Parts: sequence; structure tokens; C-alpha cells
Amino acid sequence: MSCYGVLFVIEWYQGTKMKAQEKFEYWLDIAQYDLVTADTMLSGGRWLYVVFMCQQAVEKLTKGLYTLYIDDNVPRIHNIKTIIENFEDKLPVGISEEKYNFFDTLSAHYLNNRYPDFLGKLSSQIGETEAKTILSQTKEVFKWLLTLKP
Repeated sequence: MSCYGVLFVIEWYQGTKMKAQEKFEYWLDIAQYDLVTADTMLSGGRWLYVVFMCQQAVEKLTKGLYTLYIDDNVPRIHNIKTIIENFEDKLPVGISEEKYNFFDTLSAHYLNNRYPDFLGKLSSQIGETEAKTILSQTKEVFKWLLTLKP
């Protein structure tokens, strides 16, 4: 689905009378899809896109949690740490500095197609080892984030 398709679906979902749990499930579904896509990109040797899809998966899951803890007016930002900070005080457990550092690492890999020169530079800096490490860490953090669901 193109980014415009995702935006259309988000606009549609925000305009509906879905319950918070249903909205969370929507975000969870697309987050899980992105995580599977990261695995597929790893198999294909697309290291940069492995990391990008990891960022997308965690971002979408945190947006799903936002719908449960705050409301369905999810901020249109890509910084995972900033999204979580909106509801951190409502969580049953605190977030470690290690996890915040990982969120910063993922957020640094958000791909903005408006800057193709930056994309090329970033692509040359991600290798197989780093992609595998980030994917493994993402799967662990993803499972942990699911435990935060109220």
C-alpha cells in the first residue's frame, strides 16, 4: 500500500466510531505486517529497508498504544520516543534509557523520500550485521511493547 493509501485508511479510521480496542488492533495489524516485511527484506539483502520497516513497525505499534492510553488523534510524527512520551506517565512500568536509546536509533532510520541524497548515504552505512541486530532488537521491543497494553 502506498503512503497515500495508508493516509487514506488512517483518515477513514479516525472518522469512524471504532472503539479504542479496534483502533489498536488496526495499528497492530499494520505493525505486524511491517515486521514481517522487515524479515522479507532481510532475506532479500535489502539492509536499509530492514531497518526502515523495523522503525515503521515500532512506530505503528506505539501509535496503537497511544489510541488506548490517550485518544485516536494520533500525532502525525515519526519519532517513536516523542510518541511514547505522550503516555509514558500512564504506563504500568517505566521505560529504560536503553529502550529510549533504541527508539532514537530506529527514529534516525525513518526514510524521507524527499531527501534522496540522504537516502543513498544512509543506505551505504547499513550492513547485514547491523540489519540483523536491529531486527532482532526490534522483535524483542515489539513483544515488550505488547505487554504495555492496558
